[in-house]
Amino acid sequence: MLVEIRFHGRGGQGAVTAANLLANAAVREGKYAQAFPYFGAERRGAPVVAFARISDEPIQTHSRIEHPDIVVVLDPKLFELANVTEGLKKNGIVIANAKQKPDVGETFKVYCVDATSIAQSIGLVVSGWPVVNTVMLGAFAKATDLVKLESIIEAVREQFPGKIGDLNANAIMKAAESVREC
Repeated sequence: MLVEIRFHGRGGQGAVTAANLLANAAVREGKYAQAFPYFGAERRGAPVVAFARISDEPIQTHSRIEHPDIVVVLDPKLFELANVTEGLKKNGIVIANAKQKPDVGETFKVYCVDATSIAQSIGLVVSGWPVVNTVMLGAFAKATDLVKLESIIEAVREQFPGKIGDLNANAIMKAAESVREC
């Protein structure tokens, strides 16, 4: 099993951190994983892409992911600004921060979670920006069963101890309860 995941977000939303946390969670379960970013202009709000691979065997490839199995979109506006499903394998999965199904065609399985509202409702906001990356990891765990929710929470609590970790764990659980196929 080798699953390739591409994260789309904006600078400051935590797409790179989400990829790293997902890889950490997979390793906690005895899987092999890697995570890495791809940057364009490095500024807050600029489009950012990050990648993760999860496998049952050592991962030999270290290139960008051109044909992912799963795409995670942290910002709903990116569906209008970029072709986030470019290269996504047929019958691939899209996990979107969205209230309703984004226009991505009919060949993909799409899961929606209103990550922005979840983050805002529990006060997971930094400098006025809702922190949606960990929310999206909760949705990812529930939608894919690739990594256990508990492993993601452990990875998040390790990286963000104390109150911040508690807020993020709460967000992850709310996302897992709220995500739905759309």
